[in-house]
Amino acid sequence: MAVTEEQQRIVSDPEVMMGKPTVRGTRITVEHILRMSAAGLSVEDLLAEHPNLTKDDILAAHAFAADYLRDRGADAAE
Repeated sequence: MAVTEEQQRIVSDPEVMMGKPTVRGTRITVEHILRMSAAGLSVEDLLAEHPNLTKDDILAAHAFAADYLRDRGADAAE
């Protein structure tokens, strides 16, 4: 199976942020991006607060979370 661009952008390393999924090359977690988005920050707001992120990084974090929930739901149904 081919690795998607989102999967290349989001990584988990036990040495970084206790292994939480982060944007590659940063210590910014997927959780942080989702919580900031849930608090009402726009993509532009997130980019202003974290200039080392790109719009594609933020979209990849959202896609990663959606995939995780989809896969977790499939596991629960089994």
